[in-house]
Amino acid sequence: MGKDMNFFNSPRKSEVCTVACDRTFESISELKIPFSFESGVAFFVGSCNGLLCLWNLDADMYLWNPSIRKFKTLPSCTNLKPHRRRTLGFAYDSQNNDYKVVRIWFDYHKPMIMVYTLSLDSWEIVISWSPNVVYYQINSDMPSPFVSGHLHWMLVRMERRGEGQGMRNTRMILSFDVNSEKFNELPLPDVERGSFKEQKCLISFKGKLALSILGEQPHGMLISIWVMMKYGVHESWNKLCVVSAENTIFVVSNKILTRLIGFTKDGPLLIQKNYKKTKRSRLKNKYVLIDPETLHEKATSIKGENVLAMDGYMENLALLDGVNVEFTEKWYG
Repeated sequence: MGKDMNFFNSPRKSEVCTVACDRTFESISELKIPFSFESGVAFFVGSCNGLLCLWNLDADMYLWNPSIRKFKTLPSCTNLKPHRRRTLGFAYDSQNNDYKVVRIWFDYHKPMIMVYTLSLDSWEIVISWSPNVVYYQINSDMPSPFVSGHLHWMLVRMERRGEGQGMRNTRMILSFDVNSEKFNELPLPDVERGSFKEQKCLISFKGKLALSILGEQPHGMLISIWVMMKYGVHESWNKLCVVSAENTIFVVSNKILTRLIGFTKDGPLLIQKNYKKTKRSRLKNKYVLIDPETLHEKATSIKGENVLAMDGYMENLALLDGVNVEFTEKWYG
């Protein structure tokens, strides 16, 4: 108990997840997910105090504590239309010693929010923050960062320039205070606009909010990492590092792109690399850790299916009680 570890989820191998030690990054064990999804695909929402939240593209959602071998089926969110764009976040409400799942989706460009509270075992509608937000960018299948009591998403907002000047799109960070259930907007760092293929993703770095900017280069990608040193203060954004990732990750439009997984609790950056020995050989995965200070690259023992999500995990005896709670078999293998 009490070990700092990382939890990995791969939708293509949704029946099993992996736990790895944070410092050595060696595989500790595999966790057999004790519930099934009709679609056969499980997505990782987040991890808080030993509780894991998983869902699929349908209505199925679960909270799971492997340490006490219990999982809870969450009530369905009937207001959600399956074909609408949506994203989720999982967080701990420290003020009330409670856990919440936040669900955001867009119904004809209108943002809709519902919050599930574990102690109430129910969903409630939260008033939307802005009618001008027309699109959101999911954090590349990564869990929404939970930093300083807030969940975070990257969004694009449509605003009117002025009379007769049309509309403009601006990027923003949406934050949700889990305790007060209030939304707020945070500023992005002042960086020069790069290629239109540039991708911005929110992650966390040693308990701080961070922004990764992936820019395409002729022979690979550059990853710039910015960290908000003082939460909510625009001037505190600081460039942590720039990582060059040559010829790595996922073939898109016949080009190879980089796939960033996230930071471990101790600080190294985990990146997925895909490579081929020859043009006709099968694409293979390789996962490496990069020290943000020295940029030293270290291979890991992670192998197999695509890892699409990672979060810190600490064994805990956090209880799951009430209705729709079931016991599982011994979780480690």
